[in-house]
Amino acid sequence: MDTFASLMFGMLIIDLLKERGISDRMQLFKYLALSGLIAACGLAFVYVALFYLGGTSEGVIANANNGGQIISAYVVALFGQPGLWILAAIVVLACLTTAVGLLSACSDFFHSLFPKIAYRHWVLLFGVLSALVANIGLSELIKLSFPVLVLCYPLAISLVMLTFLEGWFGCPKRTFRLVLLVTLVFGAIDGVRTIPKVFEGAPQWMLMQGLEYLPLFDAGLAWLLPTALAIILSLLFMRRPHDAPPGDQEG
Repeated sequence: MDTFASLMFGMLIIDLLKERGISDRMQLFKYLALSGLIAACGLAFVYVALFYLGGTSEGVIANANNGGQIISAYVVALFGQPGLWILAAIVVLACLTTAVGLLSACSDFFHSLFPKIAYRHWVLLFGVLSALVANIGLSELIKLSFPVLVLCYPLAISLVMLTFLEGWFGCPKRTFRLVLLVTLVFGAIDGVRTIPKVFEGAPQWMLMQGLEYLPLFDAGLAWLLPTALAIILSLLFMRRPHDAPPGDQEG
């Protein structure tokens, strides 16, 4: 999910930099790299703290349904009820920055696709929908979103990989479409595979029968090797001609 957010925030930061008159490619890269480094350090600190909390939370709470319950019980055990209010304030501030950034980026993107609908209307629409979905509870939200995330996160990772390798492809557009299509197909297999595990009583899909032979299928990474193979084949057979400058070849 952090990868999804980084794609949206990257677009938002680039737009803001261009609005301030910064259009040079190297300057944009410099500011994006700096902001990415700051974000990576902050996220690393947060996740290391969460790893430590999870590793030392044994006995704090029994039969927790999600990580939110563990964190709440841990804070109450250490600091009492006042600590819970402090935790609530921290979570609100942390989620507020993410919500503002994602609402702005998503609304700006859909406004560019459908300019007849005002930007503020997109913000209002996404804000109301997000508020409604958020109130179904964390456990239910994880259940509903898990198959979708398993389907979508390979696409986000593949897109990042392709972006770094874009200059090596002779036909970038064609390569992007091919690789993302392969990722989508095999990511869908992983996504469908999670449905019976998440939702009790869901049918075992016929699609899953006979696919156990796929490498890393049991680990939920059936998409990884096919995607890597598609990228390698694209590098081998759709190389950029030596006499063509970067950016002149399009699929």
